[in-house]
Amino acid sequence: MKKFIIENLTTIFYALIIAVIIRSFLIQPFYIPSSSMEPNLLVGDRLFVTKYTYGYSKHSFPFSPPIFKDRILFNKPNRGDVIVFKTPADNRTDYIKRLIGLPGDTVQFINGDLYINEVQIFRDIKSRNDKIYCGNKTLDVNTFEEKFDNDVKFTTVYNKEFTFQNSDKFLVPPKHYFFLGDNRDCSKDSRFLSSVGYVHENNLVGKAQLIFFSSDYRNGRLLQFWKWLEIIRFDRFFKKIK
Repeated sequence: MKKFIIENLTTIFYALIIAVIIRSFLIQPFYIPSSSMEPNLLVGDRLFVTKYTYGYSKHSFPFSPPIFKDRILFNKPNRGDVIVFKTPADNRTDYIKRLIGLPGDTVQFINGDLYINEVQIFRDIKSRNDKIYCGNKTLDVNTFEEKFDNDVKFTTVYNKEFTFQNSDKFLVPPKHYFFLGDNRDCSKDSRFLSSVGYVHENNLVGKAQLIFFSSDYRNGRLLQFWKWLEIIRFDRFFKKIK
């Protein structure tokens, strides 16, 4: 009996070690808790985030131990990447947003249009009659396809009644990045300097790659298996994140 217990504890210990290694160096699952990235990421989406894409820092590991002073094996992210990072306000909370501004860039909203380095970002109207969630509320929005100079295309939404019209010119410091949510009027992001602001390269956790599961909590809990056809969004399984 004693030998059986020891063998099982040993197996559990090795399994935990392997799980920590995979989570720290390869892939980490991530849950979408808010509406800030709709319509591309929905509340209830579960994602795989690759940790190796941008190299490693202390935030690559559980509890952010002070192992490294700077990033190692650093690969610079690309404009338009969807990235998980530790918010600079506390260096603990995970945020997921789209990378907009690179080090040295200027970012500004003028009359509701996004400018990077004083060049207006191209956007093509797709719909003027959409509805989108913002927490428990729904917003009437205009839906656009935006395109960066590196040919990255993605969908954004702007509130029809009120949108973020004008801003100061944000100058991204060296080794920092500027992030926005795709749900532009329902996102706490780098525009809010006191709570998010510019994100240091060491705070990058990984790149969002794939949705592996999705459920809509508004239709019930996963324990209610008889409602799975209403709760589980099967059409979002294994959807690549753009």
